[in-house]
Amino acid sequence: MGGNAGRMRAVAYRKSLPLDDGESLVDVELPVPEPGPTDLLVRVEAVAVNPVDYQTRKYTDPGGEPKVLGWDAAGTVVATGDRAELFRTGDEVYYAGAHDRPGCDSEYHVVDERLVARKPATLTFTEAAALPLTSLTAWEGLFERLGLRRASLERAGALLVTAAAGGVGSMVVQLAGALTALTVIGTASRPETVEFARRMGAHHLVDHHEPLPPQVAGIVPDGLDYVFSTAGTDRNLPAYAEMLRPFGDIVVIDDHDTLPVGVLQSKAISFHWELMFTRSLYGTPDRIAQHRILTQVARLVDRGVLTTTATRDLGRIDAAHLREAHRIMESGTAVGKVTLTGFGD
Repeated sequence: MGGNAGRMRAVAYRKSLPLDDGESLVDVELPVPEPGPTDLLVRVEAVAVNPVDYQTRKYTDPGGEPKVLGWDAAGTVVATGDRAELFRTGDEVYYAGAHDRPGCDSEYHVVDERLVARKPATLTFTEAAALPLTSLTAWEGLFERLGLRRASLERAGALLVTAAAGGVGSMVVQLAGALTALTVIGTASRPETVEFARRMGAHHLVDHHEPLPPQVAGIVPDGLDYVFSTAGTDRNLPAYAEMLRPFGDIVVIDDHDTLPVGVLQSKAISFHWELMFTRSLYGTPDRIAQHRILTQVARLVDRGVLTTTATRDLGRIDAAHLREAHRIMESGTAVGKVTLTGFGD
């Protein structure tokens, strides 16, 4: 495996450093990991980058030991644990993995099979790698936290999705547009983000650099039923409270220690957190749900209902390209998902 038997190439960091420091992400050689009883050993073919990558690099110091990041991968199963039952050697898979285990920016990666699904057959590894983390976040947020019913026309209404051209936002827009009867309103501010969000299926777009309530009222005068907040929740929460109808719902994915949730009280608005790593972090009995969700997403992709959100591939998986990917993510200007493909010869 890899260049030497039992060794593999990977990208890691040893200390939290700014990206202009060449040591912020470095090329390393590590032992190929051994799969546990319910694990798969996957040869990684492509990865995607998410905000959690640079946030972990910036705020979690590994104390000099190499820590591998990356929580979006597509690849080929090369070995299975002795209690793994869902996959066989040679299966092409995609997944987001677990935040409390080494990431996937490596030639080989170990992941619990309950978090994995066969990749969409109609997508390349690169196209598939863009989907797992954001699809899981969007699906869990919509259908578990908000309790929406898939393929149901029983209840119409309106959903606001912030940063609708971002990784999560673009998947929320696709899933809500394809599987619910909701009017989907996205926020975007630049011509390229407006165009991308519209292509993903947003019915209406509003500018998040301008006051939201009058723009949304011009589309749905009776107010919103749901908000999927991917960014800016702290500054937008009063506006959400104004725009939502009584007994509305908000699901939030951005990080906050405190939020002024008291503004939701008078309308009895329900507030939900969504974190797709919760199932793996706490070993919940239902963590195989992520295998099932990703399987459903793959089927929808292969039927042409959903599409990849991969927009820019930076080339091979190495420290230089990953530093550039982190820089794009930190800038807040990414449209869709940034990917990297292969480790070269």
